Amino acid sequence: MIFAIAMLCGLGVVLGAILGVAAKWLAVEENPIEAELQAMLPGSQCGQCGYVGCAQAAAALARGEAPVTLCPPGGRAVAEALAKKLGVKAALDGHVEKGPQYAYIHAERCYGCTRCVPECNVDAIIGATKQMHDVITDLCHGCGKCALVCPTEGIEMRPVPTTVSSWHWPKPARIGSGQVVSGHTVSGHVVPGH
Repeated sequence: MIFAIAMLCGLGVVLGAILGVAAKWLAVEENPIEAELQAMLPGSQCGQCGYVGCAQAAAALARGEAPVTLCPPGGRAVAEALAKKLGVKAALDGHVEKGPQYAYIHAERCYGCTRCVPECNVDAIIGATKQMHDVITDLCHGCGKCALVCPTEGIEMRPVPTTVSSWHWPKPARIGSGQVVSGHTVSGHVVPGH
């Protein structure tokens, strides 16, 4: 019994050492910028950019094969941050900022073909063959791939409604030099209200 335990421990140590050496010897060097770019992307893995996920999109950005405006969910802010990180100019002239969306299935148009189900990579669409489907809006990240494959055009992308729990106060405007804002501190001096 003791001999069997010693053999298993010895085997574990030897195989662990072999794996450790193999990990060092066979290590693949990664571009460090890829990890930084991937951290800047939303991470929803939606595929709207044309790549399988955010890691592949970050790799394409690092190689210079993709524009910095490739991420629709990230919007203008992510495009500008990526451009700054990569040291390129972001062409945002034709960029239209769209807010978060979710898929809505019209019950009268859905006949249960299930073409939308495999397109949803977060399993937000529920339903069975020849039965009406529905979307779990809390899971849907609004990629719109399901709406593209629907043969009856029964899936509509709708903006996420603003509720008390999802509303955020907009950031205040920054005070530049030379601006006077009534009732606020500017350069250490309080400006009285009018």
